[in-house]
Amino acid sequence: MISPADPHMDTAVLEAKNITVRFEGLEALSRLSFAISPRRIVSIIGPNGAGKTTLLNAITGVYPIHAGEILFQGKSISGLKPFQIAALGITRSFQQAQLFMNMTVLENVMVGMHSRTTSGFFKGMLRLPSERKEERIISAQSRDILDEFGLISKAADMAGHISILDQRRLEIARAMAARPKILLLDEPAAGLTIREMEAMADLILGLREKGQTIILVEHNMRLVMAISDHLIVLHHGVKIGEGRPEDIQKNRQVIEAYLGKKV
Repeated sequence: MISPADPHMDTAVLEAKNITVRFEGLEALSRLSFAISPRRIVSIIGPNGAGKTTLLNAITGVYPIHAGEILFQGKSISGLKPFQIAALGITRSFQQAQLFMNMTVLENVMVGMHSRTTSGFFKGMLRLPSERKEERIISAQSRDILDEFGLISKAADMAGHISILDQRRLEIARAMAARPKILLLDEPAAGLTIREMEAMADLILGLREKGQTIILVEHNMRLVMAISDHLIVLHHGVKIGEGRPEDIQKNRQVIEAYLGKKV
């Protein structure tokens, strides 16, 4: 395993500056600030209801930010639509796999490459030579991605017929097809066995070793502590801790939030 690196040694690729997200007057995130450096695995942890998934939804434009701003590569993305943010280079997976279950494994990855295509709607309708050529290229590139994720033998299988682990691999493969600068993973180990979780850990570490920046939300602390370079701890929408895994494990405020009592 690569040794954890200082998350501040590079210029931040993503910054949150005092962001607040409200639902019916209640603050789900309150004046939250942090910076994400490239080529790191940064995990967002906290008890249930801490605001972890809300944060991912705020980053990707699903939820509006009511105060503060989020910067991606130094430019504000606050107020952009989810598809605009995805086109800039921020993609994600979900707690429940959001796949096209009645499409093949290969077709799911090809869908993930739509932001990199040049053929427009009318070319697609007319099946012009340029569109057919691009489709062949995308199919070949998608097969290469499936090979990297150990799914090439299942390219023709329906996504709804493969295992939970393979569905999670496929969702990450589809997200990576867009060549994101930041990959957001929401509970990638949910529902997995211990052996499957170890396979997921190897997959995520492999992406980091190739230079991918990853923001991870995960309840499984064994996985989080094993692969994270940096942790951000939320409790009731407020950041209560930040640092390396070994430092967070000793943080009294974090321990109290998880155990529900003073230590």
